Amino acid sequence: MASDHQRILILCKTYPSPSARYVETSCVAGMDESGRLIRLFPVPFRLVEDEQQFRKWQWISARVRRTQDDARPESHRISVDTIQLQGEPLPAREHWPERWHAIRDVRVFAAFNDLEQARVQNGISMGLVRPSRLTSMDITAVKDPDWTDDEKAKLLQEQAQGSLFDVVEDQRTLKTLKKLPFDFHYRYECSAGGVTTSHRHKLVDWEAGALYWNICRKPDWQAAFRQKFITEFNQREVLFLMGTIHRFPGQWLIVSVLYPPKLPETLLRQQPLF
Repeated sequence: MASDHQRILILCKTYPSPSARYVETSCVAGMDESGRLIRLFPVPFRLVEDEQQFRKWQWISARVRRTQDDARPESHRISVDTIQLQGEPLPAREHWPERWHAIRDVRVFAAFNDLEQARVQNGISMGLVRPSRLTSMDITAVKDPDWTDDEKAKLLQEQAQGSLFDVVEDQRTLKTLKKLPFDFHYRYECSAGGVTTSHRHKLVDWEAGALYWNICRKPDWQAAFRQKFITEFNQREVLFLMGTIHRFPGQWLIVSVLYPPKLPETLLRQQPLF
């Protein structure tokens, strides 16, 4: 299948998971220059050379092509060795004008049910949803807090087979990816057309995993986690970037949380968000 270079604004990286073929992978998502959402997989992110490691809200260019084994219209394979960073991440100064401007053409669903309806009718498998209120966060211990022997073998196979990207010998050592011992599920509400609905979806954003590892040694880490993802984010103009699971197309995940500050009333009157 033909491939071409595209400019893509990175909006999410999910927490990595073991992969038999690629050692470990993250699902990366973003938008192209037309505002079309795009899913990039697989990205063995921790193995990508430093000068190619991109960040959220950063433009990159890379060669991508539609996947042959994934019918979801947003899904593309990326040639990792073609990644080029296009400047620094868009700044988060004041009210995020550069970031709002960048995503101005991306459709935002006022309710999750509208996104699900778009999936059923049009096959959409990614979308931005604006929750009206974040109600709580379920933090649940996973059944097995460590990788299985098979998963560990996948994570360590790079050392036995050689580098995926032909980097020098001293760059080949792969630290085993730590498994998150907890699952995080958002409970939230959406209000549209005078109707309020409640929903619960799993959060798999890399930022959630990173926050856990930063605070997990604190006895009150769950309170600190909820302080950020519930209390602080309720003071912001939160958007969920949601995507479906390949093997279970009817199941949605929150793959990224975008949390710009709320615009003051004067700016809201001057120009709508979208």
